[in-house]
Amino acid sequence: LLLFSTEEEEDEELPVAKSDLQSDEQEEVTPQEMQQDHPRELTEEEKQQIIHSEDFLIFFDRSIRVMERALAEDSDIFFDYSGRDMEDREGDTQAGLNMSFNRQFYDEQWSKHRVVTCLDWSPQYSELLVASYNTNEDAPHEPDGVVLVWNMKFKRTTPEYIFHCQSSVMSVGFAQFHPNLVVGGTYSGQIVLWDNRSHRRTPVQRTPLSAAAHTHPVYCVNVVGTQNANNLITVSTDGKMCSWSLDMLSQPQKQLIKWMDGRIYNATGPVTGISCHNAVGPIDFSHLFTTSSFDWTVKLWSTKHNKPLYSFEDNADYVYDVMWSPVHPALFATVDGMGHLDLWNLNNDTEVPSASVTVEGSCALNRVRWASGGREVAAGDSEGRVWIYDVGEQLAVPHSDDWNQLARVLVEIRANADGEEEGAVEMTG
Repeated sequence: LLLFSTEEEEDEELPVAKSDLQSDEQEEVTPQEMQQDHPRELTEEEKQQIIHSEDFLIFFDRSIRVMERALAEDSDIFFDYSGRDMEDREGDTQAGLNMSFNRQFYDEQWSKHRVVTCLDWSPQYSELLVASYNTNEDAPHEPDGVVLVWNMKFKRTTPEYIFHCQSSVMSVGFAQFHPNLVVGGTYSGQIVLWDNRSHRRTPVQRTPLSAAAHTHPVYCVNVVGTQNANNLITVSTDGKMCSWSLDMLSQPQKQLIKWMDGRIYNATGPVTGISCHNAVGPIDFSHLFTTSSFDWTVKLWSTKHNKPLYSFEDNADYVYDVMWSPVHPALFATVDGMGHLDLWNLNNDTEVPSASVTVEGSCALNRVRWASGGREVAAGDSEGRVWIYDVGEQLAVPHSDDWNQLARVLVEIRANADGEEEGAVEMTG
């Protein structure tokens, strides 16, 4: 019985195995069919046409940028969220009053031996920072002017975009209301326009070299107005200010060659930087502005007075730039020729800075720019490096009483200035 039962089971399984075998034979593909389905290999000419096509260049440029971002990320996988890492940190309260180094932007090919001439943060994308550079004397065959767009969001060490032109770029800025455009002012007087939608590194537009436009170095470029009605404002060292339409850079729409109100503000040395107060709050301080100078000082001014309100003299070298915080009414930053980045809070002290750092190598810092949120500050140096520092919360974030406190400080400063003038008059009398 057992033998008969086993033979029956084998007979039942046999047709199934045979059926599977027939199925496999039907699915088998012949070599001829495989050859017909295989894609045709492109000729060398077809490959070159694709490689040099506009679509491929744009695709390749974007893909490389994404790959570099991914390769540069190195998040700490061992980070402890239990709070134990906080026990190892000392002086958190003091850290809130200081600056801490965040990162440095530098490119061996494009930044080396070039001075950072201007910085600007993007109004549309807060993580983007553009820097302009002048001529590299050691590389006569390289472009004279270079503009690099850096990205704070990712840890990649290469620029997000690279632009250049035939003249040193003295000023640069993102075109407000036009997120794809970058504007540059050159040493030759030309205004140049780059478009990051194009794979070209050279300008897509430029102004002509003529007496109708700028013929001296352009140290200021700024887009002003509204979304529907905006203009590009440029200023050159010959005192000429021009208004342009970004759609047509063939000639300026307007020109101004002197101040309309005739006011003159005297300084004791060449002015290297100027910054107008723009923090918005319950009290209007827009009449205040600060200047930096070769006389080793930073001066506080008001458009209501022809003489400076106060002179900050805690410097031992040329002061190259100054900028008010965009959010704190009493806070501004300065940079000097000894590599010092100083933060001054008028509500805390007017004699010495509230926080100060010296960059590695102590090379001269030429430009300083606050990020729009007021928590990061960027400084450019004479070696082509851009330094990013985080500002402590207690120093960067204003309190509700800071506006009233600054008003009291200004009254005190003005009273002291009037007292010094009266004393000087009595001595001369």
